Amino acid sequence: QVQLVESGGGLVQPGGSLTLSCVASGFTYDYYAIGWFRQAPGKEREGVSCIFGSDGSTYYADSVKGRFTVSRAKVKNTVYLQMNNLTPEDTAIYYCATGGYGLTPEVYDYWGQGTQVTVSS
Repeated sequence: QVQLVESGGGLVQPGGSLTLSCVASGFTYDYYAIGWFRQAPGKEREGVSCIFGSDGSTYYADSVKGRFTVSRAKVKNTVYLQMNNLTPEDTAIYYCATGGYGLTPEVYDYWGQGTQVTVSS
């Protein structure tokens, strides 16, 4: 059974940093990509970043390039999203997902429950 569990969200001031974690189980990570997505109130879910298990290649949405970094700890079956220089526009529920690839939410099959990130002074 595929399971994804996110953690690390919280309240942070503008310009601050957070690191989200996604612990995966029930599948062989080496063969799949894990994507990070976010959904703000009243907005559609959007892709943030993606990392491929096969070679570790990464992709980012333009809105987060240079500020967010996705990485993995294969031994722990965990993917991280390091978020720096956060702005109020980054406020959203953040999800990790697998079973797909790239930054399009509709192609992913399995989703975590999400973790709230709020950027506010």
